[in-house]
Amino acid sequence: MVLAEDNFLVRQGTAALLGECEDVEVVALARDGAELLALVAAAAPDVVLTDLRMPPTFTDEGLRAAKQIRREHPATGVVVLSQYVEPADVVELLSDGVAGLGYLLKERVARVEELVGALQAVRGGGSALDPQVVEALVLRRAAADRSPLAVLTEGELAVLREMATGKNNVAIARTLHIGERAVEKYTNALFGKLGVSEEPDVNRRVLAVLRFLEATPPDG
Repeated sequence: MVLAEDNFLVRQGTAALLGECEDVEVVALARDGAELLALVAAAAPDVVLTDLRMPPTFTDEGLRAAKQIRREHPATGVVVLSQYVEPADVVELLSDGVAGLGYLLKERVARVEELVGALQAVRGGGSALDPQVVEALVLRRAAADRSPLAVLTEGELAVLREMATGKNNVAIARTLHIGERAVEKYTNALFGKLGVSEEPDVNRRVLAVLRFLEATPPDG
């Protein structure tokens, strides 16, 4: 993987932390978006972990780099790290599709298992969204007058929220303390209500998550 972070201590510390994981090999480090793009083109890594804000403007360099990487190197998954919950940034990041993309708060770096899990998910073409961000998005969408989520029950919303973080049905059942059959029931119901019931299973999960992301106003 390639790691991009402008802060030297954070960059070296994160690389050292990930270097202790058996399933992760850090092959290169970048200090800004331009360097990240050059390293990805040269090394063709399976996955990238990048900060959202980097030089020169410290606004959305990591986000723009992530989208470019997914366009030009579709085999490379990307996880973007942000210090704060920024729903508008998540919507922009996923505006062209959720496959192979993740968005986590920086505090997750200390929880190595969660971070590695997110990297593995995007490397396999899946998605990984921070639970706090998903919660904020769900609440905003559910409150909108024309939100497609307005038709979902609380149980269906809870399952959708967990689904958006990359969990499978078994993990969702464990998190919500309900049975797997209940998760399947909620899942099938929300698929139908969101109009994705005729898609293949993997696509249904992705599209269901995208339904409440794509309609959120960027300036929310």
